[in-house]
Amino acid sequence: MGPIHTERTLSDRILPAGPENIFRSKDHFQWCSSVLHGEDGQYHLFYSRWKRSRSFDAWLTHSTVAHAAAPRPEGPYQYVGTVLDFEKEEYLPEEKITAHNPKIECFDGVYYLYFCSTHADRKITNAELIEIGRTGAKHTDWKMLRENQRTFVATARSLNGPFTVCQTPLLEPSGPITTLAVNPAVTRGRDGRYYLIVKGDKPGTDRFERNQAIAISEKPDVGFVLQDRPVIHEWDSEDMSLWYDRHTDLYYAVFHAHTYIGMMVSNDGLTWRKAQDFEVLPKRVPLQDGSAILPARLERPFVFEQDGEPQCLSLAAMQQDGDAFIVFLPLKH
Repeated sequence: MGPIHTERTLSDRILPAGPENIFRSKDHFQWCSSVLHGEDGQYHLFYSRWKRSRSFDAWLTHSTVAHAAAPRPEGPYQYVGTVLDFEKEEYLPEEKITAHNPKIECFDGVYYLYFCSTHADRKITNAELIEIGRTGAKHTDWKMLRENQRTFVATARSLNGPFTVCQTPLLEPSGPITTLAVNPAVTRGRDGRYYLIVKGDKPGTDRFERNQAIAISEKPDVGFVLQDRPVIHEWDSEDMSLWYDRHTDLYYAVFHAHTYIGMMVSNDGLTWRKAQDFEVLPKRVPLQDGSAILPARLERPFVFEQDGEPQCLSLAAMQQDGDAFIVFLPLKH
């Protein structure tokens, strides 16, 4: 391991959210945020959304990837359009059913939209998928759809698309993860290679536990090889957001672990440790009026950084009443 560099902190930089920092829809659940600064000066949000009428568990069966824009990274965002929507009346085996977990990146003038999708092992109808979404994990076909989830990438020359979807998964689960490969997070490292963190099930356990694993490639859309050493395996975690910070010359990853948002750090992108600022945020969203949102779930953290400086922490929140939306917490500069 190389020298230990001075680490960034986030917990002491979080500012409370105002009404303009909460992005919700009366017709759709909103989840999975990823922000990029466009050439037009606007901030472009790519996120998951699906109809409230389908129930929250329909993220596995009917999620789409949508696009919104704002004058600032913390909002207020306005819906622009839907980017990926695979819904139709009937699906053949291996055909993509859903689009979820988006992460948008720009490398060398090309926009890469990473996302996860699933397919059925048999011909399946949309009516069947609606029933699976409404029933949730107790449905007999839920396990099939969950285990067929993989990470894909779509590319475009413009943030407004059109995006061309590569039909082959970026990788298959192996080594530190088994069953599925989802929740993609990508950055280009100091060596010019591409580092991809994905989540899968933890091998060798009978309990429902997830691992975080890292893969490396010379290209952003092909050739990723999973490394043997996991990013996190000591505790159950999900939903990484990853970036290389050229100012501190360190790699950072934020994640959720059910009761808090945590942060890991690495010198080389391969060997990870708890950050000095490990617990970035408890499961509590501070508001400008002095109150707080106490969500049932606080997940999908994403750190937007610009010119190497973290600007905003966005999160997916579910209220006790089942409402689900995205909240953007500005970060002090």
